[in-house]
Amino acid sequence: MADDSKTGLVPVIGRWTLAGLVLNSAIGSGIFGLPSLVSEHVGRAAPLAYLFAAVGVAVIMACFAEVGSQFREAGGPYLYAREAFGRFAGIQVAWAAWLVRLTAAAANTNLFVTYLAEFWPAASGGLSRFLAITLVLAVPVAINYRGVKSGARMSNIFVIAKLIPLTFAALLGLVFFQGGLSIPSGGALSSPSINSWMDAILVLVYAFGGFEVGLFPMAEAKDPRRDVPFALLIGFVVMLAIYLLVQIGVQAGLQSPELSSRPLADAAGNLVGRWGAVFITVGALISIYGYLGAMMLNVSRLTYALAEQKDFPSFFGRIHPRFRTPYLSVLMFGIFVWALALAGSFRWNVTLSAVARLLTYAATCGALIPLRNKAPELRRFRLPAGKWIAIAGVIFSVTIATRMDRTALAILAVTLLIALANWAMVKQRA
Repeated sequence: MADDSKTGLVPVIGRWTLAGLVLNSAIGSGIFGLPSLVSEHVGRAAPLAYLFAAVGVAVIMACFAEVGSQFREAGGPYLYAREAFGRFAGIQVAWAAWLVRLTAAAANTNLFVTYLAEFWPAASGGLSRFLAITLVLAVPVAINYRGVKSGARMSNIFVIAKLIPLTFAALLGLVFFQGGLSIPSGGALSSPSINSWMDAILVLVYAFGGFEVGLFPMAEAKDPRRDVPFALLIGFVVMLAIYLLVQIGVQAGLQSPELSSRPLADAAGNLVGRWGAVFITVGALISIYGYLGAMMLNVSRLTYALAEQKDFPSFFGRIHPRFRTPYLSVLMFGIFVWALALAGSFRWNVTLSAVARLLTYAATCGALIPLRNKAPELRRFRLPAGKWIAIAGVIFSVTIATRMDRTALAILAVTLLIALANWAMVKQRA
C-alpha cells in the first residue's frame, strides 16, 4: 500500500500528466463509432443515455479515486483486489485486466489501419496491412522502451492533438443542431425498452472505460494520494462533455446516425463538406494512435507489478539498466498486441474488453470496504459515504453485465479458467 519505498522506477508523473493518461486511455477509437451504436438502441434520445451512464460511471470512478489514492505500487485493479481479497482474486483480476488491454489495443490498431485506408487503400489488406500494423505499433513501443518521460510526453501531445478535431465536431453540432433530444415517432426505436436503455449504457460503459489504465504506473507518480482523485475528476468531466457534445453534433449532421459506420466523419461531411470529413478522419487517426501510446506506457506496468509480486514470470519485472523502464513488459505487450491485431477481429476484441472491464470494476468497488477495514488510519482520499457508494458500484457493474451475450460470457469464463491455472502454478511454486 501507499508508502515511499523504493521500487526501482523513477517518480516523474505529475497530476496533469496523470490526468492526460486517464483521458488518453479512455478516449480511444470508441468516440468515432460510438454515436451509431448508441443511436441504434435509443434513437435520438441518445444524449439522455450518456447522462444515465455517467451516473454509474461516476460511482465507479469515485471508488477508484479512494482505492487508487492509497497505493504507490504499480498494478491498478490487480493490486487492489490482491490487497483486499487475497492472491487468488488478484490473479483473476490481473488476467482480466491484461487480456482486455491486449485485445482493446489490438482492436484499435485494426481500426487505425481501417481509417488509414481512406488515404492509403492498399493498407486494408495483404502485405501493406501487415506493414502498416507493424509500423503503427513499433513507434510507441520504441518510445516507451526508452523512458517513461518520453512515453508520458507522447501521451500529453496526443491528448491535446485529439481534442482539436473532437472539439470541432462538437462545435459543429452546437452550431447546426436543430433536432432536439426527442425520440422520433414510429419505428422500433420510437419507444426504447428498459433493455434498450441498458444496452446503450453498456456501450457507454465501454466507451468511458479505460480510465483505470491511467492508474497503472503509480510507482512513477509523484503524489498518488493527491493526484489520483484529481486526474479521475478531470477525466470524467472532460469525457462526459466531449461524448455528449459529439453525439449532439452527429445527430445534427445525420438523420439516422445508426446507419453510419463513420458517424463523425459523415456528419462533418454533410455539414461543411468533404474537407470536414477528411479533418475528422485525421482526428480519428490521431486519437487512436494516442490511445496506443498510452497503452504501451500504462499496461506494461501491470505485468511489471505482477512480476514484482511473483504472480507472473520474473523477466516481466526486469528494469532496463540505462532507461530505467520495465522494457520486457513493454516489448511483450507490443508483440502480443501485434499478433492479435493481425489475427483477430475488431468485434471479438471489443467484446472481450467489455466483459473483462466489468469484472475489474466490480472487484475494485468491492475492494473499498475491506481496504478501509484493514488500514483505517492510512492516509488516503476518503470518499464520503464510501461503503454505500462501493456497494452501488458493484450492483451497477453486475446489472450491466446481465446484458452481455453468451459469447462474451463464454470468453470471460475461458479467461478466468486460464487465470485459475496460473494461480495453481503459482501456489505450487510457493
